[in-house]
Amino acid sequence: MTSFIPPNRILMGPGPSNVHPRVLDAMARPTIGHLDPKFIDLMDEIKELLKYAFQTNNEVTFAVSGPGSVGMETCLVNLVETGAKVLVCINGVFGGRMKSIVERCGAEAIVLNMPWGSAVDPQLFDDTLKKNKGISLCLFVHAETSTGAKSDIKNLTDIAHKYNCLVIADTVTSLAGIPLLIDEWNIDVAYSGSQKCLSCPPGLSPVTFNERAIEFIKQRKTPVQSWFMDLNLILSYWSGSNKRAYHHTAPINSLYALHEALLILKEEGIENSWKRHKTNGEKLVSELDKIGLKPFVKEDERLPQLTSVSVTEGIDEAKVRSSLLNDYNIEIGAGLGELAGKVWRIGLMGYSSRKENITLLLAALQRLLY
Repeated sequence: MTSFIPPNRILMGPGPSNVHPRVLDAMARPTIGHLDPKFIDLMDEIKELLKYAFQTNNEVTFAVSGPGSVGMETCLVNLVETGAKVLVCINGVFGGRMKSIVERCGAEAIVLNMPWGSAVDPQLFDDTLKKNKGISLCLFVHAETSTGAKSDIKNLTDIAHKYNCLVIADTVTSLAGIPLLIDEWNIDVAYSGSQKCLSCPPGLSPVTFNERAIEFIKQRKTPVQSWFMDLNLILSYWSGSNKRAYHHTAPINSLYALHEALLILKEEGIENSWKRHKTNGEKLVSELDKIGLKPFVKEDERLPQLTSVSVTEGIDEAKVRSSLLNDYNIEIGAGLGELAGKVWRIGLMGYSSRKENITLLLAALQRLLY
């Protein structure tokens, strides 16, 4: 065996995205201790930069040591108690994952199913809350990675609060890619991932909790079922004071990377990042249309940073993906679940969201399809 040298791919799938060179450089810096005063300073800066990315002043804003799925589980296990009623909106794979966690917590999942590729319908959401008394928590996905559909989570949050419910929003694919205003939209809890529009390696999950959610957690009747994800324990490490209690050995170099990625986002400006993703997403759809490929999601519910493309009948979609990877060094994603074999998922996220990548992909697809 020899040292592993990975191929230099153009990552245009549903994630991870290509990592910015500055972020890769940051990861190579010397490792220091996870309780080193200099590292504590870095953690505080990461918290402030994450507040900017989430557009929030929530004090409880930090990065969970684990991928987006760990962020999801952290948020849910802290707010879901045994016997509670939880409304879970499912319009793709990740709503289904939420339901599984809710049930593992011993709670009752009230499910609102939507067609894959559609946004969560606000009227059906309201109707479900009206018909099912006693729901305390609502879960939904802002940007459904499995389909490329976005939901109006501001509207959903307003409706949930009307019924005195807390909300948890999955923002794994939306953070830095489309407008996400945690404070302005009154979102109680949100989690994300480092590997999408932040152009950082996988393995960290930014989360944010408002005071209403923290108060709910403090008043729980039962302990949080997970030791590692118990917010009361994690915050002893991520708290604002210089004296931190040991909780776990943080992924130090990965946090260097997240810090650098967030600095790059701050330098570009969050509104400029949203605009870049929107411009490039629209250009991709326009160029795909010229070669006869149509988006799966309708325009007003479509993500600009992740486009699901309907595979034309007669095309061997797996063969096309394989040829893109092996012959052109371009990775795109397959469909998941009920969309397997029916769509390609093309990502233009973070550092991968560049016009030259669109040009390369379209040229390759034209050669492969015609």
